[in-house]
Amino acid sequence: MSNITHAHPALAEALAKKGYSALTPVQDAVLDPKLLDQDVLVSAQTGSGKTVAFGLAMASTLLGDEDSFSHAEAPLALAIAPTRELALQVKRELDWLYKQAGAKTASCVGGMDMRDERRALSQGAHIVVGTPGRLCDHIKRGSLDMTQLKAIVLDEADEMLKMGFREELELILGAAPEDRRTLMFSATVPKTILGMTKKYQRNAVRVNTAAEAKQHLDIEYRVMTVASDDRENAIINVLRYYNAKNAIVFGDTRIAVNRMTQRFNNRGFSVVALSGELSQAERSQALQALRDGRAQVCIATDVAARGLDLPDLELVIHADVPKNREALLHRSGRTGRAGRKGVSALIVTPNRRRNAERLLRDANITADWGVPPGAEEIIKRDNERLLDNMTLETEVTEEERTMVKRLLKAHSPEHIAAAFIRKTREGQSAPEELSNAAYTPGKDDRGGAKSKIRNDFADGVWFALNLGRKQKAEPKWILPMLLKSGGLKKPEIGAIKITETQTFIELESGAVDQFIETIGPDGKIEKAITATRLEGLPDFRTPGHSPNNDRPKNDRKTERPKRKSSAAKDRKDAPKNEKPKSNYKGKPTNKSFYEEGSFKRKSRVKKEGSPAASNPSSDSGEKPKKPHKKKLARAAALKAKSNGVKKGQRKSTRKKDRR
Repeated sequence: MSNITHAHPALAEALAKKGYSALTPVQDAVLDPKLLDQDVLVSAQTGSGKTVAFGLAMASTLLGDEDSFSHAEAPLALAIAPTRELALQVKRELDWLYKQAGAKTASCVGGMDMRDERRALSQGAHIVVGTPGRLCDHIKRGSLDMTQLKAIVLDEADEMLKMGFREELELILGAAPEDRRTLMFSATVPKTILGMTKKYQRNAVRVNTAAEAKQHLDIEYRVMTVASDDRENAIINVLRYYNAKNAIVFGDTRIAVNRMTQRFNNRGFSVVALSGELSQAERSQALQALRDGRAQVCIATDVAARGLDLPDLELVIHADVPKNREALLHRSGRTGRAGRKGVSALIVTPNRRRNAERLLRDANITADWGVPPGAEEIIKRDNERLLDNMTLETEVTEEERTMVKRLLKAHSPEHIAAAFIRKTREGQSAPEELSNAAYTPGKDDRGGAKSKIRNDFADGVWFALNLGRKQKAEPKWILPMLLKSGGLKKPEIGAIKITETQTFIELESGAVDQFIETIGPDGKIEKAITATRLEGLPDFRTPGHSPNNDRPKNDRKTERPKRKSSAAKDRKDAPKNEKPKSNYKGKPTNKSFYEEGSFKRKSRVKKEGSPAASNPSSDSGEKPKKPHKKKLARAAALKAKSNGVKKGQRKSTRKKDRR
């Protein structure tokens, strides 16, 4: 970071009042004296302070040597953002940054009343912030004067092109004065951005920051593997474990967002939803609820991934694996901002594990792999937070002292402390019980030849249950059954292998005696389900003991006698112009053949005079063939000719009759 003295004096004062002691790398880079009044293309990661950066960069262009703005006759600067949320956030940042300079700002975003926006523009604004579509509307209606513009900023330029705003951007840039300054800020710089740079910028200088090439160090990435049916339960446990002041859960679809919003509300979390189907007013209310503490968790689609700034956001949860590297970085970039630490947790099911590994590799991110926190971990974390409660360290006031004496006189310290504990935990959701879905990254989870038997315990003991795939055995209900009826704890259970007729479970040696005592001498766990202790490892190679998808293969390697074919000999000895005769004599038709076989053929009674009865070929068992239509027509023509009627005569006669 660098000293803020490089900034314009009016803005440096605003930074100091905001608590800035130094600038971020991207903010310092744009203040390079070499870039004064230059067009720039800045690439920097999300959360690096880009909004303040371009505010600082265009200050010299807008103010010059002046400390404050004069009356605004027409906008001097235009900032374009891809979404309404980001545009309004940019406006808030520029408001405090340019407050000492006396700047008036206005917003033009979709979903707001255009009449209010036109009124604000007519009263004068030095800086206008808006979305591409709404800005184009104002330009076409003549309510946005572009003649005095000195600077245009494109924030998240790559995202605007992805969202299909190329035509709108070209219209805006084409309507602006040619001598204006153009600043493009983008997380990535694809070819489309470079094309716009050549067309709409003059000798643009490329600015890269060190943060672009490395992982955001303020974010802790964690991958948590879960069974497919436990994904939402895992999210609940993660939210409970971290108990973040603000958290965002990203889902791929609006349906998923609505489902999680409803469920998490029912579990006692203060939740708001953020998706494309909401109106602008509903979005603003949701974000405000997060900022003022009325809501703790935001369930959102990727519409909230760009530009959403929550100062106290500590946790980002990916309910679905992001589709690409950019989505992962932008989602995760909502936390770990301005020097604060944050956690980005990926919830990964077995069928998405390889996608997650590939994604992290492409993003050059090193993540900690594990499983979601269990009930014991969450309760332990709750107790730690309870002991570290700041309320306990606050000095007792005189007013409180009187009440404390009364409480101690009426109740014991133990009862008072218990009441404090209960009050603190009031409204907290109970942790969820999760299936044992742990695995090691890099293993083949498809049950193929590369799969290996998990061996969590050096001296594990195996048991066989008398049920398998035929009885629809699945780990998601076998594991809870063992915990409930077997008197076991989850850490005491290792691998679970399901075959066609049996299920093999591995137990920690220290839990074996307790398990045997619980199930009794008959080994009964539940109803007709029994467990039998095995000596050593199960023999998965024997028929019926094949684990998971490795089904026993039938031994059919015995050689069959080769059929002697005489076709080649027949072809060799036969005359050149004659085809080899087949030994097939046709389908037998005698009734005795069908009576002697495994089935009987029903005889069909043929009526006298029917075509089948008169057809001599019907006796041979063959179906009579219907003559072709052309053949019928040809036969009719020959018959007519033989009767003295020439071709076309009947037709011409009919024409004469019509006349």
